[in-house]
Amino acid sequence: MESHGQYEQLVWTVVATDIGPLLLAATRDGLVNVVFHANDAVRDRALERLASRLGTEPVEDPVSPFLAEAIRQVTAYFNGERRDFELPLDWSLITGFNRQVLRELASGVPYGTVVGYGDLARRVGQPGAAQAVGVAMGSNPLPVVVPCHRVVESDGGIGGFGGGLETKRQLLAIEGVLPEPLF
Repeated sequence: MESHGQYEQLVWTVVATDIGPLLLAATRDGLVNVVFHANDAVRDRALERLASRLGTEPVEDPVSPFLAEAIRQVTAYFNGERRDFELPLDWSLITGFNRQVLRELASGVPYGTVVGYGDLARRVGQPGAAQAVGVAMGSNPLPVVVPCHRVVESDGGIGGFGGGLETKRQLLAIEGVLPEPLF
């Protein structure tokens, strides 16, 4: 679902996970933002950006019906009880090629698998755009739910990750792509 202009309602909460606190923000159209390492400073900066981009002040509301299903599914994912997210997503924070790439990633790269940057570029009809795919991953407003952690280098390298490489390793370990760390 897509929205434009000012929002009447923008709600958020922070959820504790195995990879640290995640900020979840939603509009009436769906989940609009997921932010890693949502300590107070990170959370406040993210909320300021959302207010600026969406034209309304975010309201903390952990019991909002706009967030309830996202909280349930994210919690189930980290508990090993869910492999796929079935949530309405508000794509308004991303446009153009980046949106096209992220939609393909969300629908075409299942749990427990990985794809190369170049392979994902080919899937959206842009062979040779591997670096642009990397930029799209870095601009993903919905990490974990839109699984940019599943995009890796073609030579077997883990690639970059906005949430940090250790977070990417942890997410890939949860999905069985990488072994769990020994300690």
